[in-house]
Amino acid sequence: MRATLILTLNLLVGNNRSMNTTTREQLLDHAQTLIRQRGYNGFSYRDLADRVGVKTSSIHYYFPCKDDLLIETIDNYAAQEASQMQGIDETLSAYERLNRYAALFHGSPTDQVCLCGMLAADFSSLSDRARQAVQSFYRTHESWLSKVVADGQRDGTLAWSGEPEAAGRYLFAAFQGSLMSSRLFQTPSRLQDVVASMKALARST
Repeated sequence: MRATLILTLNLLVGNNRSMNTTTREQLLDHAQTLIRQRGYNGFSYRDLADRVGVKTSSIHYYFPCKDDLLIETIDNYAAQEASQMQGIDETLSAYERLNRYAALFHGSPTDQVCLCGMLAADFSSLSDRARQAVQSFYRTHESWLSKVVADGQRDGTLAWSGEPEAAGRYLFAAFQGSLMSSRLFQTPSRLQDVVASMKALARST
């Protein structure tokens, strides 16, 4: 009898942990979407509670304050994006790596922009640790693009004049701007136009 009771309690605890994990993931997923659509100041815990189907008190259990939610959302998003970026084969030519990076932006919902691009516009409302997390996201992508440009200058697949670091910052800013304009005009062609122009620029002499 006692063994049966212990087994039942263990199953209940295990199921509860699974439910908690699922709820946490749902909160983070919906927070990411809301921020990408509305910005940090454009949603509340009530909005999040309605989407996930929980009480606001449940959200405070996982994330005592909104900044806690924001930091984990940024970290998760940054990890997802970094995984895709680092998954690009380094043995490819620099020009082909640039193409593969550009392809990561295709298929993005036209009602959403990059999470950290949106948060950059909310900079004055962010905590210091959130600002640092967004800055780290930008530096990671700029650094990766800079390395690709430097490799392309060496292997001759990218005829880019100037410092690779400046090129990396320029490229990432161009991608961010194209996502913003794609949402403004509700068409992915804005992104495609920018990608095509950057490819042509990369090959020009």
